[in-house]
Amino acid sequence: MKLEQNDMSLIFSQTNIPDIFFTEYLSEANGDFVKVYLYLFFLSKYNKDIKINDLSKKLELPLPIVQNAIKYWEDIGLLIRKNQGFILPNIQEIELNKVYKPKITISASDIKKVQESKRRSNAIDTINNEFFDGVMNPSWFSDIDLWFKKYDFDEEVMIALFRYCFNKAALHRSYITTVATAWHKNKIHTFSDLEAYFQKQEKINVIANSIRKKLRMSRNLSIFEEAYIEKWNITYGYNMDVIEIALKKTTSKYNPSFEYIDKLLTDWYEKGLKTADKILVYLENQKNKPVQKQDDSKKNKSFSQRSYTNLNDFYSNI
Repeated sequence: MKLEQNDMSLIFSQTNIPDIFFTEYLSEANGDFVKVYLYLFFLSKYNKDIKINDLSKKLELPLPIVQNAIKYWEDIGLLIRKNQGFILPNIQEIELNKVYKPKITISASDIKKVQESKRRSNAIDTINNEFFDGVMNPSWFSDIDLWFKKYDFDEEVMIALFRYCFNKAALHRSYITTVATAWHKNKIHTFSDLEAYFQKQEKINVIANSIRKKLRMSRNLSIFEEAYIEKWNITYGYNMDVIEIALKKTTSKYNPSFEYIDKLLTDWYEKGLKTADKILVYLENQKNKPVQKQDDSKKNKSFSQRSYTNLNDFYSNI
């Protein structure tokens, strides 16, 4: 944090606080916040850099309180953030502008934009403090603003995006963009949308791990295999009890494919079989269904040429 200076000797210098500070700002501010502001006001006369951590130690205040104090004075306009450090504007000039600045009618849409801008500013401050220790590179600000516009995330989702990537130790632009694109494709806009998405993904992951164990697969599933599982669970509404029935039908296969399992599940879904009990009854009926006798004209054909023209014949032989 860079502060301005003059050459006046410290022992003879004075720090003059305008009376307007005491009448308009003092009563509404937290005592620790006032302590931070007064010390910054004092230091602004000297051309020295001070880090927030050092400020915390000097004032004997916890770092989060110092950070919150700086944010508070920023929000009400008594601190202005620069690329490096802050400027302390003239309080008397601020109040003078309030008195003599012409009042302009603001439309409802303008008010909404101002409120949205403030919420996004607060979200960016949270990202800066939580994931960059308050020293986020200025280039991130424009990137975040772009992502707000591109993906239409609300503020909580944007913070959650950074938290997700931070926990993955992948807080870099390419990974963040990849995750954000995936969330956007899943129509995530609000934090409620995100929670529902995570619940869905957790359920699919549980099913995927169960399938891997039952098929004794040592590798991870491909994105195409995961897409099959998502279709079975989300589109068809099948849980593991139904999927497991299909898996059991693969025991005679040397290397069962997801396409084979998908054909079974799709057939059951298209027949309106929604539960494991109904599917088991259906399979039992198919198993006990008598096989039609061949015509005499077909008896001379080789058994090796026998083929199944529909899934009913398929079920009668498994």
